[in-house]
Amino acid sequence: MKHFATSIRTIDRWGAVGRPHYLAGVLGAADQALRENVKEISVFEFGVAGGNGLVALQTYADAVERETEVKIRVFGFDTGVGLPEPSKDYRDHPDQWRVGDYEMDVPTLKRRLTRRTELRLGNIRETVPRFVSETNPPMGFIACDVDLYSSTTEILRLLSLPGKRMLRRVFMYFDDIDGVVNHRFAGELLAIQEFNDANRLVKIDAWRGVERERVFIDRPWLKKMFIAHDLEAINKAVLDRPPFRDFGLGTRP
Repeated sequence: MKHFATSIRTIDRWGAVGRPHYLAGVLGAADQALRENVKEISVFEFGVAGGNGLVALQTYADAVERETEVKIRVFGFDTGVGLPEPSKDYRDHPDQWRVGDYEMDVPTLKRRLTRRTELRLGNIRETVPRFVSETNPPMGFIACDVDLYSSTTEILRLLSLPGKRMLRRVFMYFDDIDGVVNHRFAGELLAIQEFNDANRLVKIDAWRGVERERVFIDRPWLKKMFIAHDLEAINKAVLDRPPFRDFGLGTRP
């Protein structure tokens, strides 16, 4: 297990890890859990492939859990045999992807995972509903890197299926939205738009203010960070704190 000598918040501020987008999402989720007094959360990578991202997510979860005391379970979802067959439809970018891309070496990856992390193999059309039907900690962070529009729509069912468990704000990362082939009429961007059109009480939007207090505010990954807002839960939220006070009297010229 890797231990960071510096505060994980300082590392996040500097983006001083291999996958700063994953660290930002996990830390954002843990902070949201603290606001809601939630003791344990789930974080996800969809599209595990070789497994370097999942191992990084596992490492960051270790560090964030130590610093925030929010328990974190890590889940990796993948077919295990590479990309499924893209549809013969422009929305899946069949000019970019073919069946079997990014095949996983399952035994090798499993040897790199700790007890914190669980690998879910199979078609996400089946593994996502199965996950929702189980009793797992609420979702806090979801990283989407499945390349295909059709697969992304299946991932987003996590946020709409009956019985889902999520924080009021679920932090998200979408990998395939800023390439020359990407546009809002296909791929992940279209899946997000269609999800928002179809769901009244959960909405996905850009993570506004993600660059605040960061040293490097022009990193491309910052534009790939989103938040799924549970509007129904926000409707029911009750703040358990004293009113804010403005003690700035006498400070104005």
